[in-house]
Amino acid sequence: MRVLSVNVGRPRTNPWKGLGMTGIDKRPVDGPVAVVEPGPKGTGVSGLVGDRVYDVKHHGGTDQAVYAYAREDLDRWEAELGRPLGNGAFGENLTTAGLDVNAALIGERWRIGDQVILEVSCPRLPCGTFQGWLEREHWIKEFTAAALPGPYLRVIEPGEIRAGDPIEVVYRPDHDVTVAVTFRATTLEPGLLPLLSAADALPEELKHQARRRVNS
Repeated sequence: MRVLSVNVGRPRTNPWKGLGMTGIDKRPVDGPVAVVEPGPKGTGVSGLVGDRVYDVKHHGGTDQAVYAYAREDLDRWEAELGRPLGNGAFGENLTTAGLDVNAALIGERWRIGDQVILEVSCPRLPCGTFQGWLEREHWIKEFTAAALPGPYLRVIEPGEIRAGDPIEVVYRPDHDVTVAVTFRATTLEPGLLPLLSAADALPEELKHQARRRVNS
């Protein structure tokens, strides 16, 4: 299990969401990249130094500090879409290899390289910027149906990472709430929402959504 590339966004205009700019155009970078705790949502600070969040209402903050996507899932989408998808094509900060990121448990922790520890927080939800970026009508529906969202991660221990760093799962919580299950529960299968109450590491808004379902 390893990091294939560390990807940082190039600011570009965002005609798809009524915002001035987007950082979805992520490109692999050479050399080490500093990983930091970005603080609360709303500042635009990313977990990777040199990257930036522009839709500060919906993205960024502690619970969405770093986004990871598997090269294996990008390859699946290449075949499905009939077009090449380079590392970073889905706006991910980390393109991984050898790790089923969607089977990761909420609260699972990864050591990357010698310094950094990240914690799986929640799945990525597709938005209009993502659909516009891929220039594919109904992309949100396709992406949702596949339930291969990739996880957002919190920064537990900051440091530096680079392409080629090994990934080691150093902690797995005692529940079976995966990234994929959480995504399905919050999109097409709300009947799964009660299961999410077992995952203490979920962001508060998702825990609240699960509690409302259990108490309804």
